[in-house]
Amino acid sequence: MFLDQAKIQIKAGDGGNGCVSFRREKYVPFGGPNGGDGGHGGDVILVVDPKLNTLSSFQHKSKFAAQRGQNGRGKDQTGASGADLRIPVPPGTVVRNVETGTLIADLTTPGQELRVARGGRGGRGNARFATPTNQAPRMAENGEPGEGRTLLLELKLIADVGIVGLPNAGKSTLLASVTWARPKIADYPFTTLEPYLGVATLDDETTLVLADIPGLIEGASHGAGLGHEFLRHIERTRALIHLLDGARENPLADYETINAELAAFGRGLETKPQSVGFNKMDLPDAQAQWPQVKRELGRRGIEVMAISAVAKDGVRELLYRVAQKLQELPPVELVEPMPVITLTQEEPFIIERRQDGWHVSGPRIEKLVAMSRFDSFEALQHLQHKLEQLGVIEALTSAGVQEGDTVFLGDYEMEWHP
Repeated sequence: MFLDQAKIQIKAGDGGNGCVSFRREKYVPFGGPNGGDGGHGGDVILVVDPKLNTLSSFQHKSKFAAQRGQNGRGKDQTGASGADLRIPVPPGTVVRNVETGTLIADLTTPGQELRVARGGRGGRGNARFATPTNQAPRMAENGEPGEGRTLLLELKLIADVGIVGLPNAGKSTLLASVTWARPKIADYPFTTLEPYLGVATLDDETTLVLADIPGLIEGASHGAGLGHEFLRHIERTRALIHLLDGARENPLADYETINAELAAFGRGLETKPQSVGFNKMDLPDAQAQWPQVKRELGRRGIEVMAISAVAKDGVRELLYRVAQKLQELPPVELVEPMPVITLTQEEPFIIERRQDGWHVSGPRIEKLVAMSRFDSFEALQHLQHKLEQLGVIEALTSAGVQEGDTVFLGDYEMEWHP
């Protein structure tokens, strides 16, 4: 099955927790703190694998999580970092953030990597909180939560040439006759329900990557049939082979129909160079219509070549003509790999007054609370100090919070005391 869209949920690894520990040695009665930091959580990275050509690997697995960092230990031992999770995707994968709808990346280069979720940093052990005035801290941090998000992966095939035409025009037969691709072929419409790729070797120096785009129908640009699903695969191609069914009643009208759909879909499809092939010349009906089609298209300055995909007559000549047009086109612009990016936006905190109390939310607040421990007085003091630095305490006071009011910091509930 050809799968060209997939929605996946990813979660980077959480950081390991910091450790609370003190030296315990025979001749050191008052050993200092030696709790180590937690390890860094693993990242989630998309990697372009040229061996893949579909997103079918995501059909049965859509949730991915990287390894969390290990907790810190005594004797100043830092926990091991979690392993990164590398997810292979085929060339031509477009990555979008489902929550925001924004484009994250367009992955086209083999080996290209994109970090789509960062692992959380490890929490600090109590050795990191020692000061001249607090030489025996009994607090440590929890690990930072790893980033998590839902991604939409959309595949657009990368090929030199796209073969377009109405259903049953012979596109699959043409592809099978010049490559090792074996699409399903029959003499009824809509035999091909998924795109196929094949490589045609014309000589030692000339090869073409061809994409058989399933038959388009009138209204495809507006979603009729599977129009949108198929038309987007043509966007990547540099040129088109427009195949006409010579045995149909009016091949010229078919030619206009396909071009109208390409123009209606837009995105530059109507401007791609076309090589027109008049197919099925092995049939009497096609032979009878060939002079008129050649004359009419020639009058418009359109070159058309007679072929028979079944008998392989004229096929190599058509492909050589396409290869010549490709050489005349400007060189392909190299796509620079996207830099490693972080997708999380550190927004200011938000304070809301609701019936059950005051709610303080925001990524920085939620991260701070998640990394705080509530099992020690020192940890609570540290949390309050951080909230003061962020301006949360002052903002709550200005908003009118009163003693005894309930304040929600992320998922945690507290009672306000000045």
